[in-house]
Amino acid sequence: QVHLLESGGGLVQPGGSLRLSCVASRSIFSINAMGWYRQAPGKERELVAAIASGGMTNYADSVKGRFTISRDRAKNTVDLQMNSLEPEDTAVYYCNAHHLSINYWGSGTLVTVSS
Repeated sequence: QVHLLESGGGLVQPGGSLRLSCVASRSIFSINAMGWYRQAPGKERELVAAIASGGMTNYADSVKGRFTISRDRAKNTVDLQMNSLEPEDTAVYYCNAHHLSINYWGSGTLVTVSS
């Protein structure tokens, strides 16, 4: 069992920045892959960014160059730095852990980009 807890969501204006964090109940460096997903009303949940245990990352085309996923060994967190935010980024963001063919999910944190 892997428990995940997200934080950092909130309201931000277009062009602004926000940093999301996800803390796990076991070492993130021992988990096969960690990632951030998002879901807007009426839309399917989509991958935003992911990082494998070896450090390889991948991003959705819509966020490349704006978002950065990283790991903090001291805090045991997976972070998502979001810059140049757009209204289209508005969604509930979920932390995901994929380990031994099982997906674990956090409860989500709401990000609203609006003037």
